[in-house]
Amino acid sequence: MIDLDELDFKILHALSQDATLSAGALGRRFGLSQPAAWRRIKRLWTEGAFSHRRLVLDHEALGFGVTVFLGVKLATKGRVSLEDFERAVTAIPEVQTVEHILGVYDYRLRIVARDISDFERVLRRRIMALPGVGDVEANVLLSEERLPGPLGG
Repeated sequence: MIDLDELDFKILHALSQDATLSAGALGRRFGLSQPAAWRRIKRLWTEGAFSHRRLVLDHEALGFGVTVFLGVKLATKGRVSLEDFERAVTAIPEVQTVEHILGVYDYRLRIVARDISDFERVLRRRIMALPGVGDVEANVLLSEERLPGPLGG
């Protein structure tokens, strides 16, 4: 576990809200010089407090108005390996995330589609054609709020 002080948590929270903040902007916000803020950010990065910087796309603005969480239960767990399913499902561009889970379903997929008809096409032609797929359950996302999580608000 990484040893973090209150200022580290504040920096991580600020970066989780806007990863484009510069060390200078963070320094001004938290009363640090730009080099001191940069040293903290670099230490947090090297110690593994965060590991990725990524762009979050606005799916709706790009024409993908529907997000569906799909629970997938594999029907033939011996004949089709988990790796085969994962390799095949990650090749589908509409599938945004693949989570191997414990519970009623084996996987939870986050799928974006232009509309419900487009989702149905993806489901019938791509997902249901994957190796080993058995039962599925779809949940359509109505709205989404980003909560601050363990870093506070």
